[in-house]
Amino acid sequence: MTGFGNATFNCEGKTIVIEVRSLNSKQLDLNTRIAALLREKENEIRSFVTKELERGKIDVTIYIEKTDKPTVAINENLAKAYFEKLTELSKCLDNPRDTDIFAQMLRIPDVITTPKEEISEDLWKAIFEGLKTACDAVNRFREAEGVSLSEDFMYRTRFISNMIDKITPFENKRIVELKKKIIENLENLPVKYDPNRLEQELIFYLEKLDVTEEKIRLRKHCDYFMETMKENNAGKKLGFIIQEMGREINTIGSKANDFNIQQIVVLMKDEAEKMKEQLANIL
Repeated sequence: MTGFGNATFNCEGKTIVIEVRSLNSKQLDLNTRIAALLREKENEIRSFVTKELERGKIDVTIYIEKTDKPTVAINENLAKAYFEKLTELSKCLDNPRDTDIFAQMLRIPDVITTPKEEISEDLWKAIFEGLKTACDAVNRFREAEGVSLSEDFMYRTRFISNMIDKITPFENKRIVELKKKIIENLENLPVKYDPNRLEQELIFYLEKLDVTEEKIRLRKHCDYFMETMKENNAGKKLGFIIQEMGREINTIGSKANDFNIQQIVVLMKDEAEKMKEQLANIL
């Protein structure tokens, strides 16, 4: 969900610079730094950006720089009154004559003011269009990043799906070796065992180690993940699917009872974790 977009233009004697940055985040975290002139429009700005970008750590910055001469107002009556009073006070206190009373008077609040400016409809319309241009640029950046992420997800999902088939040969071998090991241990005991009872116990024991259902569910999750990738704004949904894939992989690992199967499980878990990390970066 990383991206950057900007827009710069002139309108009504002002230069407006709009920048929108987006970084990866599981939720929406929107921060705005806008000119004081736009404070009354902040809710509209936040609402629009939320609708356009939906998710991520987003920073919106809007600068407004005046290109024409600023308007300044001087309250002459107030300035004269302050100047006269300060002069009288200076004489009363025997203040040195080189004191710059005029400069002191200019620093007093309300002597020099800048008229409060309100945003015009034309200026707001221009800023809104500039904000839309910046958000569109962010989304184009995201789409380009999404193409590479999509290819990466497809590769890793196919990898996990293919590794499922590699478990089967070790499953069959595991059963043979497990049965052989149990029989050898029983034959070393000083008592005889019932072969029929042994078969029953082996079946019961092997049912606990069977991972057929887990493999079927994991393959279905992989197929569902690939289908869901074609949907719009499926990031959170894909996150839920990868969680289910992780559960099936972990269950296979807990039932493995075989070094070779455990190695395959480790490889699948590694790919699933990489996918999980990247899923926080998409919508």
